Amino acid sequence: MAGKLYAFPNSFQAQKIQIAAAFSGKSVEVADFVVGETNKSAEFLKKFPLGKVPAFEGNEVTLFETNAIAYYVGNDETRGGANEAEVLQWIGVADNEILPLACTWIYPTLGIMQYNKAATEKAKEDIKKVMMLLNNHLLSRTFVVGERITQADISLACTLLMLYVGVFDADFRAAFPNVNRWFTTLINQPQFKSVLGDVQLCTKMAQFDAKKYNEVCGKSAKKEQPPKTKAKEEKKPKKKEVGGGETVALPEAPAKKTDPWANCPEATFNMEEWKRTFSNDSHEVAYQYFLDNFPKENYSVWHCKYMYNDELKINFMSMNLINGMLQRLEKLRKNAFGVMLLLCDDGPPKKLAIEGLWIWLGDELAFKRSPDWQIDYEYFAWEKLDYDNQCTKDTIKKFFKCEGEFNGMECVDSSDYK
Repeated sequence: MAGKLYAFPNSFQAQKIQIAAAFSGKSVEVADFVVGETNKSAEFLKKFPLGKVPAFEGNEVTLFETNAIAYYVGNDETRGGANEAEVLQWIGVADNEILPLACTWIYPTLGIMQYNKAATEKAKEDIKKVMMLLNNHLLSRTFVVGERITQADISLACTLLMLYVGVFDADFRAAFPNVNRWFTTLINQPQFKSVLGDVQLCTKMAQFDAKKYNEVCGKSAKKEQPPKTKAKEEKKPKKKEVGGGETVALPEAPAKKTDPWANCPEATFNMEEWKRTFSNDSHEVAYQYFLDNFPKENYSVWHCKYMYNDELKINFMSMNLINGMLQRLEKLRKNAFGVMLLLCDDGPPKKLAIEGLWIWLGDELAFKRSPDWQIDYEYFAWEKLDYDNQCTKDTIKKFFKCEGEFNGMECVDSSDYK
């Protein structure tokens, strides 16, 4: 036996390893694995300090990371022999080009990630480009590298599997006949079938289902909710005497919708002009405009930090979290501006974090002014900054430029609320 594999059930990463082992004739035992228990145990962490899966325990070696394990359990043929560099190239295409796009498109349809229309449409277009690249490559080839199945084929097919099953319907597939021929050839090989079973290709493109998303993520996304306040006493309807001692209930006047900004100081900062300056001019010009025009008496500056950074694993999913929040805060835009940064350290392992800098009318936390504005803000720690402090101005400049050192981390992506 080659060894024991720890992995999530039905993981496409584990499937890459199992199929490689099937081609090499090596036996790989899939261990019982319970998320949050097995990988948190002292025994597991002693062998695999990062606590991540897939992880592999052999007679002479312990390995983590999918490609390393697949290489180990494979053979010279799956590794590509003299063409090993080409095999590695296409494995990189699967991991770095296809996988992020596939997750952006597929995860919302499964209810495990918020839908972002712009991101999804871009992912679809970018997937088409990669598929056309692969389609042209396979025009005169049966397999991706050489004349036999290699890890390049295995990795690409397993990464594309979720797309072929979930969203690549007949109309979408029609543009890529060479890839379709290659893909169906692979999934019908005994070594693939022994791991994947019978694969049913997509007949109807899956779509985002808000109800499914709320069912899957709605409850788990709420960390700690503030204690509920006591319900207000029910107002008794006003009555009017109509004669003879008889009274009738008067219809209640509709509640007036108050402006959440009503109790704030006068809006003396020209937000529209500021946002145009920030968008169209250099960072230096925008920063100087801000220093020259910001009315500190009527506005405040706030710094926020996401409280659940340990849950951030993938850059684009972290940015989807940021952009989803900003999109749902449309009604706050009149008197507010913000810059949200995705930060990353050098590792290993690399860690992600989210921080933001916000400016708004008034000196209170703006989100509390209206129920319509209470979108995900409770997942952040908020600190009001002293504008007169030079450190605050330095912080503002770093956020405007999206450059500099942020507690040992650097900005890798950003999104503006403007």
